[in-house]
Amino acid sequence: MKHASWMALTVVLASSLAAAQSALDVWHLQTTEGGKAVIQNAVNRFMKANPGVTVNVSPTPNDTYKTKLKIAFGANAAPCVFASWGGGPLYEYVKSDQVVDLTPYLQKDQTFYKRFVPAAWSAVTFDKKTYGIPAENTGIAVMLYNKALFAQYHLSPPKTWDDLLKIVATLKTHNVAALSLANKAKWPGSMYYGYLVDRIGGPDVFKNAVLRTNGGSFANPAFVKAGQMIQDLVKAGAFAQGYNGLDYDSGASRQLLYSGRAAMELMGTWELATIQNENPTFAKNVGFFAFPSVAGGKGNANDVLGTVGDNFYSIAKSCKTPDLAYKLLKALTDDQATQDRLADHRLPPVKGLTVTDPLLSQVAAFVAKAPSVQLWYDQDLAPQLGELHKDTSQALLGLTVTPQAAADQMEALAKKLAK
Repeated sequence: MKHASWMALTVVLASSLAAAQSALDVWHLQTTEGGKAVIQNAVNRFMKANPGVTVNVSPTPNDTYKTKLKIAFGANAAPCVFASWGGGPLYEYVKSDQVVDLTPYLQKDQTFYKRFVPAAWSAVTFDKKTYGIPAENTGIAVMLYNKALFAQYHLSPPKTWDDLLKIVATLKTHNVAALSLANKAKWPGSMYYGYLVDRIGGPDVFKNAVLRTNGGSFANPAFVKAGQMIQDLVKAGAFAQGYNGLDYDSGASRQLLYSGRAAMELMGTWELATIQNENPTFAKNVGFFAFPSVAGGKGNANDVLGTVGDNFYSIAKSCKTPDLAYKLLKALTDDQATQDRLADHRLPPVKGLTVTDPLLSQVAAFVAKAPSVQLWYDQDLAPQLGELHKDTSQALLGLTVTPQAAADQMEALAKKLAK
C-alpha cells in the first residue's frame, strides 16, 4: 500500500513538474489596445486555471507579422499557437506537415465545435481536416462612408458602378477625394479587384481559375474587365493622392476620412471597431454599404468578400504540448472572450450572439443574406499567386500594367504551379 501511494505521489509530482516547466508562445496580430486586452485577459484566465504554465504573448502589426511567421516556419521555430487568415498560406504550412490537425480534438469536443457558425470553418478546413479555430471577427469588405459629408453634398450611397462614378465627379468639384486608399502593402487595393471580378463574372469565375476546373482561367474576360474598371476609377480621379505609397498600418487612410479629405473607403469591417476606439466622435458619422453592382454583371449584389472568423488560431506541430495548446485555443475563444470581443465592437463567428451595436448588427445582416462569401484573394491563393495578385493589383491602380497583361501574368503563373 505504501509502495502504491509512493508511486502515485511520484506520478503527481512528475505531472506537476512537467506543468511547472510548460511554456506556450502565442503569436497574433491584434495591435489595438482592445484587441490585445481580449487576448491577454484570456491568457491570464488560462494561466490561473493551469498553475505552473507560462504563456508568452507576442502581438505584431499585420504586414510585419506575415514575414515573421513565414521566417519562423522556414526555420522550424514556429510558436505553439499562432494566428492566421486560413486559406492558401495556412495550407502551405499544412502541406509541409507543420500544423496540428485539430479534427480529432473537435470530434471529441462537439459542443465547442458547434458553438461556431458553419461558414467559419471553411477557410481552415483542407481535405476534410480542420487546422484552426475561428476567433476574432466577421470581417467583410464594405464601403465605409462619411454620412455628414454625403449629407453636405446631397449624396446617397451608390447602388451601381455608374452611381459611384457620378459621386466621384460630384466630390471632385468640391475638392474632396471620393475614396481613401492606403495601398503600400497592396492588399487594400486588391479588394477592388476581388469585388469587381465577382460583380462582373460571379463567384465561380475566381473559384474555377484557382482550382483549374471547368475551364477556369485568370485570363477570363471578367478579370480583364475588372482591371479596366479599376483603371477607369483611377482616371476619373477617385482616389486621394499618393494612395499606392500610403501605409494602412499607420492609419493613413483613416486620417483622410477623419479630416474630410476623402469621403469613402473600401475596407474590412474591423475598421469599424478601430474607428470607434480611435475616434468615437467621427464614428457617429460612419455608415457603410455594399460594393456597387455592375450593369450586365453575373454576380449577386449581396455577395461579399472577406472571412467569417478572421483570425484563426492554430497549433504548430513543433509544439511539445499540443493538448495544453488546444486548451489554450478554447480559452482564447471561450464565452468570456466572445463577450469581450463584442464589447470591443467585433463580431465573433459564434451562434446565438446578442448584438446591440447597430453597426455590428448590420454586418451580421450582410453576412446572413450573402449567397457567397469569398475569402480575400491574397489569402485564398497559394502564396506565390497571392503575391503576384497583390503586385498586379497595385500596378493596375498605378496604371503601370495593362488589364490584359495583369490577367496574363496571373494565368501564366497559375499554369506553371499546376504542373
